Amino acid sequence: MQPRFITRDEIRRVLTFEACVPLMREAMIAVSGGGINQPPRQILPLRSGKGVFGVMPGVIADDRFGAKLISAFRHPESSPLPAHQGVVVLFDPQTGSPACVLDAGEITRIRTAAASALATDALARPDASRLAVLGTGEQAEAHIRAISATRPLSRIVIWGRNPDHARRLAIELHANEGFEIEVAEDVRSAVAEADIVCTTTSAAEPILKGAWLPDGAHVNLVGSSRAGPAEVDEDLVSRSRYFVDSRENVLAQGAEFINARASGRVDEHHILGEIGEVLAGRVAGRASASEVTAYKSLGAIAQDLWSGWYVYQTLQ
Repeated sequence: MQPRFITRDEIRRVLTFEACVPLMREAMIAVSGGGINQPPRQILPLRSGKGVFGVMPGVIADDRFGAKLISAFRHPESSPLPAHQGVVVLFDPQTGSPACVLDAGEITRIRTAAASALATDALARPDASRLAVLGTGEQAEAHIRAISATRPLSRIVIWGRNPDHARRLAIELHANEGFEIEVAEDVRSAVAEADIVCTTTSAAEPILKGAWLPDGAHVNLVGSSRAGPAEVDEDLVSRSRYFVDSRENVLAQGAEFINARASGRVDEHHILGEIGEVLAGRVAGRASASEVTAYKSLGAIAQDLWSGWYVYQTLQ
């Protein structure tokens, strides 16, 4: 029997942020507690320099298994193509047959933002309500939706390298969701009064400095998913209580942390824990209202498998 293909529209209809955030809690606790066998991500650069190809397999403790094959390309800003394209393939644990194929771009878009919303709940101050998002692409939009779905926001500010794109996103989100969004002229002013900051850009060099963050802020570092491109400077890494989705992956591929370690500002002990350890109560998260916390998100196949199986079973 041919496996079912599940489209972007079907995924978007079923995998709401309200549904996905609890799934990410389960997935990340499993990552840190041995509930999934997931080898380090394989990221293969293309010779053309246009993008990378990622391979991410995993087996959940109950023997459900699957893999994600995905490309990450830096398209021109005028391109209608998403940054991430590919497939998630799930296999029937009883027969070994492929059960379904899901659009990986949509799974990635939703689960990444949902994981950041979860980390924000775990690490931000309870009263944090002022959100700044750096970037204007699909992850910028998804992060605004995800975080607003999990906590009340009193202010939303966005910044983008192209001010027209930032204004367009603000207008679209206001028209579709009723969000009141301010557009900042520069990164420093965008984060000056923020309680929560999300970096969702494709920047090759740091755009955000640790010195610009107010005391008590929480930062989700999302845009760079491999060694090389870094969205924030070494000062932000060294200044913050630093948490990650996967210690092993961030030590190997977390560009911002790699840069800070290479400069001598931090060592591997600066990673205080995985977010799954915080959620399980094994590692303390925020220790005071005045400190800066940071969550480095590289993405994990556990997030894709928990999301994919939820969508597949819901549509059965």
